[in-house]
Amino acid sequence: MTRSYRGTLGLALALGSLASPAQAQSGSGEVIVTAQRRDTDDYSADRPAVGLHRMADFAVMPVSITGDTRDATQRADEIYAMLASAIAAADKAGVSLAHGETVVEPVTTANYRSLTLKRTNRPDSQALTVLVKVPLSDKVDARSAQARITAFIKMVKPVGRALMEEDGDLTLSVVAPDQYRPAIARAVAADAHATSEAFGADYAVEVEGLSRPVEWARDGLTGVLLYIPYKLTVVPKR
Repeated sequence: MTRSYRGTLGLALALGSLASPAQAQSGSGEVIVTAQRRDTDDYSADRPAVGLHRMADFAVMPVSITGDTRDATQRADEIYAMLASAIAAADKAGVSLAHGETVVEPVTTANYRSLTLKRTNRPDSQALTVLVKVPLSDKVDARSAQARITAFIKMVKPVGRALMEEDGDLTLSVVAPDQYRPAIARAVAADAHATSEAFGADYAVEVEGLSRPVEWARDGLTGVLLYIPYKLTVVPKR
């Protein structure tokens, strides 16, 4: 008898929808956590029920700064100037700025002008996207994080024709998911022990795959499931 738990590979930043579980491409960094809508929210037949359920470290919202000044140089200057104002205002607002589709890196005064401006579907218009982060805690839930981000966007004044606005749905991030490997392994071991006892003294269990990378999926509004895709097999004792 075999239970095979095989996670879906890849972590897409599908902000605006809930996207698939992910493999720890950089388990020591901060990663975006998304989920996928199926028949029920975040359902996957291949994902193990056994893992570590915990609160995410940050709520994350994609935000775009768009400018449509006709002169290209002035347009870029206005967009970057508004981003610089956002960086300056972030601490006071209780947020931080970052960028990245899978692994999240801070946006600072040292690197903000390296973010790429992209053309929009309007003439003489460009935009860049950053992530606004709010640390989650027992006192800061998804609703209060959303409210803090909305207030932050309103407090950053436009520069010229540049405009900042939300550009997707609230998602989550986790810092260094590989640090939870020992806790996940303990949860799997406890489940394997309980399974062995349920089948009686004539059976044992074999667990394979615990050397695989830690993967993650969204688990509710602010929760995440951290897990290792593994295979548990019940076998007769020899």
